[in-house]
This record gives sequence, structure tokens and C-alpha cells, in this order.
Amino acid sequence: MQLTQYYPQFLTATILEWKPLLKEDKYKDIIIESLRFLVKEKRVIIYAFVIMSNHIHLVWQIQAGNTKENVQRDFLKFTGQQLKYDLQKNNAALLQSFSVRSKDRQYQFWERRALSIDLFSEAVIFQKVSYIHNNPVKAGICSLIELYKYSSAKFYETGIDDFGFLEHIKG
Repeated sequence: MQLTQYYPQFLTATILEWKPLLKEDKYKDIIIESLRFLVKEKRVIIYAFVIMSNHIHLVWQIQAGNTKENVQRDFLKFTGQQLKYDLQKNNAALLQSFSVRSKDRQYQFWERRALSIDLFSEAVIFQKVSYIHNNPVKAGICSLIELYKYSSAKFYETGIDDFGFLEHIKG
């Protein structure tokens, strides 16, 4: 079996119809726990991320023995299921707003075809990391990138990894 080495990738996944489902911290925490699991299982390396109210951005690298398609599918499917379970218990009305007419699912939380771009150069990687970290500032959520809790910016500014799964892009 040949092991495939992937380049780091920039991934953007958007909540269906840009609804602000991830506004509540408990839903952001579902994303964090899923990322933590993927790192623990040696499926990805997470270099940078931000979780906004209606989308996420990641710079990650799929690890040998895994495929980009499988990791991305599993990540989005698992987080979608966790979101559904919570909404079934705590907010049935909001859950209904994610109801879809589809043969393979009753609810859909993520837009289909998340954007995934291979990052071939260090300059582009740093540009994407900067873009990710500046997202909350551009959105008016905070004034300094390191103040936004659901981002890797604090790690890059201070070296403190509050999540326990980040790896600096410089190694």
C-alpha cells in the first residue's frame, strides 16, 4: 500500500444557507472536540482555525494512511450528527430549519462541497493563516486577533495552545 503525503490545505465549511448555527459556544465546542479527536487519531495536523457563527476555516494537513475525502467527510458528518442530537434535545424549532428534502438525509447542516485548496507555498500558507486569524476582527467581534476564543490566533501570538492540538506552521 502506498502512503500519500498531502500538502497543507485551506478548508472552508459553511453552515447551510449561512445560518448562524455556530453562534452558541456549545456548538463551537462540538467542532473543537471533533478536531481534537482527528489529531489524537493521527488523521490530521491542525495548523490554524477559526470558528465563526456560520462557517469555519482551517489550515490542516491530512496524515499518511488517510484520504482527504474521507477525513473531510467524516469530520463534517460527525459534527452534523452532534449538532442534530443537541438540537433534537434542546431546540426542535431550530432543527426544523435544517430539514431538507433529500434521499440520503433528513437534515443538512453543512453546505455541500466545502472549499478545500492545497497550499503549495509557505507564502500562501501564511497568507491563509493571517486571513483566518483576522476573520473575527473583520467581523467586528473583537479588536485584537488573539482575543477571539475560537481561533488559533492566541497560539500564534503567545505560544499558548488552549486546545491542546495545534501545531505551529513553522514546526
